[in-house]
Amino acid sequence: MKKGEKTRRHIINKSAELFNLHGYAGVSLNDITHATGIQKGGLYKHFVNKDEIAVEAFEFAADTLFEKFTAAVRTEQAAKGKLISIFALYSNVVDLPPFVGGCPVMNAAIEHDDGHPLLREQTRERMRGFLALIKNILQEGITNGEFKSSIDLDGTASFLMAALEGGIMMSKLEADNRHIHYSTDHISVFLKTLEV
Repeated sequence: MKKGEKTRRHIINKSAELFNLHGYAGVSLNDITHATGIQKGGLYKHFVNKDEIAVEAFEFAADTLFEKFTAAVRTEQAAKGKLISIFALYSNVVDLPPFVGGCPVMNAAIEHDDGHPLLREQTRERMRGFLALIKNILQEGITNGEFKSSIDLDGTASFLMAALEGGIMMSKLEADNRHIHYSTDHISVFLKTLEV
């Protein structure tokens, strides 16, 4: 990797953490220069403005999280185990989240649901990707005879994602992992109702 590419990646990595912790509105270019050790002139060599940094930083954070989801899913054979493995990634969201600051998609969704149009659309696309992953696992469970064929894939995927994100949000807010554990326990029980 060339020096310019390394510098650009360094800016994206550090900015992704800042944006995920403090939000787009809560991070200034001064914050980015402080975190990266690169002055504004150096930032402008690689990016047009804060928006461009934010877009690429969000993509990096979402890619990182998606890779961790798919890696966790690959460790399981059964569809139910795959779904639980996604929740397990956040079992210690307070002290050791899969990405600094919690779920970048949820954080961006909360901040941009009525705000920044470009980041809102990016976030929507990423959420659709996560929902598609869950729906694919549910369909796999139906195909292999693990789950009932009558499952509403869209509704069930939406419910599972809401339970995951709600557990993350409450645990992060209270600095107590019990909420994500409650969500995981209840989802385990729920998934049993889908079994054949």
